[in-house]
Amino acid sequence: MLLNELKKLVSKGEGLQLEFKRKANFPDKIMREVVAFANTEGGKLVIGVDDDGTITGLKHVLEEEFVLKEAISKYCKPAIKYNISKVLVSPNRSVLVFHIYPSENKPIFLIYNFKANLGKAYVRVKDKSIQASKEMRQILKAKNKNSDIYLQYGDNEHRLMQYLGQYPSINVETFSKIANISLEDASKILVKMTLAGLLKIVPNDTGDYFTTNE
Repeated sequence: MLLNELKKLVSKGEGLQLEFKRKANFPDKIMREVVAFANTEGGKLVIGVDDDGTITGLKHVLEEEFVLKEAISKYCKPAIKYNISKVLVSPNRSVLVFHIYPSENKPIFLIYNFKANLGKAYVRVKDKSIQASKEMRQILKAKNKNSDIYLQYGDNEHRLMQYLGQYPSINVETFSKIANISLEDASKILVKMTLAGLLKIVPNDTGDYFTTNE
């Protein structure tokens, strides 16, 4: 990537596939963005650029690169695919661009407990990385398999679509109440109908919701 290409990229501002970081401080936290890109549509993590788009560059670019590569290897499981570009922005400063590819083995987790092998998955929504709900993780996993979805359209599914004919969205708790079914059953139905293409899940940091897939 050339400097003029970097400037053009940065001018777009942070978004679904673009995140700026001034330095590689707290690499375990930066991995949230890496995981979110891998679980969504991929993206570019640009190190050496302020949140406002000011290109400051990195003085010790090789050290920053090493730190982030080690963090990706350590915290992101299963392994993700990426490549790196270095852009010289002044005689002694460069910018790192990590090109993160969408994973073929979703969901990718950010490991926080190595002894128990526990992690959290994240997805990208606009310019934010949001923790993936149980439903979102199930949808990501099922889409990897590309298996046929068997959907039995009964009374509960009918109530759901009737509700969405009157209201723009629904969450698991609301569906559970209107259908008088358990939260687990409500979750399963919403996931199946999303995988069948009838609904769309909208991740949200205050709780996911579902809309008709129009």
